[in-house]
Amino acid sequence: MPNAISGFSKFTKSEKIEWLLDTYFNDKNAARTLVTQYWNTNEKLQKLHDEFIENTITNYYLPLGVAPNFSINNTLYTIPMAIEESSVVAAASKAAKFWLERGGFKTKVLSTEKIGQVHFTYAGQFEALQVFFESVKPLLISESSSITKNMEKRGGGILDIELRDRTNSLENYYQLHATFETLDAMGANFINSCLEQFAKTLKREAEAHLDEELVVVMSILSNYVPQCLVRAEVSCPVSELASKDIKNPQLFAAKFKQAVNIAEVEPFRAVTHNKGIMNGIDAVVLATGNDFRAVEAGVHAYAARNGQYASLTHCSVENNTFKFWIEIPLALGTVGGLTSLHPLVKFALELLEKPSAKELMQIVAVAGLAQNFAAVKSLTTTGIQEGHMKMHLMNILNQFEATSQEKAQLIEHFKTNVVTHSAVVEAIEKLRG
Repeated sequence: MPNAISGFSKFTKSEKIEWLLDTYFNDKNAARTLVTQYWNTNEKLQKLHDEFIENTITNYYLPLGVAPNFSINNTLYTIPMAIEESSVVAAASKAAKFWLERGGFKTKVLSTEKIGQVHFTYAGQFEALQVFFESVKPLLISESSSITKNMEKRGGGILDIELRDRTNSLENYYQLHATFETLDAMGANFINSCLEQFAKTLKREAEAHLDEELVVVMSILSNYVPQCLVRAEVSCPVSELASKDIKNPQLFAAKFKQAVNIAEVEPFRAVTHNKGIMNGIDAVVLATGNDFRAVEAGVHAYAARNGQYASLTHCSVENNTFKFWIEIPLALGTVGGLTSLHPLVKFALELLEKPSAKELMQIVAVAGLAQNFAAVKSLTTTGIQEGHMKMHLMNILNQFEATSQEKAQLIEHFKTNVVTHSAVVEAIEKLRG
């Protein structure tokens, strides 16, 4: 067991690596080579990456792929996706091509409100607190003006501040529940700065005007943004669903709708159903330098907003029209953070023709809907494994260090054979004699 280390953050990068090698690795040379071969040869670019986080030792690569042919509100997009999972980009591309010929994706931003809260306790009478809040509310806003002035010039800022009584849930617990418009910025730093200023003003004024002590516990934005919503949908006459693998469009539409209905009522299915949606969403969120962990947390909370975890997508078949749609909360930014720092994020945003935050919300929602359509279509027709395992074939071949010639032969072999891990191993062994 290694001993605890003091002052590690003050080590140089080389010193950190050497300590790790000495402490944890048997083959130090192999580990050192692995770490250093992922460094960027451009020293300026590597320094930029080193300074994104603390205690950096190397870079961790993910593939950046693209899915073309997305028609969104009659504009064609090629969508960047950063993800390691086989078949995600291929599935998105197939769905894009499918709907390109059937009217494309239609999207609309429903609202862009974001939320932050000051959490505090107060043991006195609620009526006294309420009167105090009404008197101090204008001061909360005015004393934040140095933070909000630039955002206000662009049309954003503080929308409202409410006092919320949560004492039914937790003794003496109250909130300042604030709503914000942050435009093209995701807005986390802006919101948190405002909240901390609210807390300072609240505490100071409470000491001067309330008989009972008011204790600020914390001030923080919420990643649950149920009023920062975007809708994306596809629709066409049922007969137009016919394709190479949809021979009976009426039967397909009925089965597809039933599969979505199951995800609406069965949480065990809904989790996997929504995970497929997030395959598409996370990949674009990551490629564009946004916080996919925040998006995930907010989306899954939204999926459970009615008391049971359920599908994020919905389907109807009415009047001979197939419609498939998603409404999803997405707090995204196209300025600030990594968007102006990471070269590939800038590349991805330029690829998307430098979208506003609202435009990016729509693009990301479409990626999630497309991914879900592709998954449910596979599940209700050929089955998910046929396409997924064929995409996974290359990973298995690389695992066994197959040569270019071996890969070519085995890819040809599995065009007409079922791909499983054991089948690939058997084929490799047979090929190698």
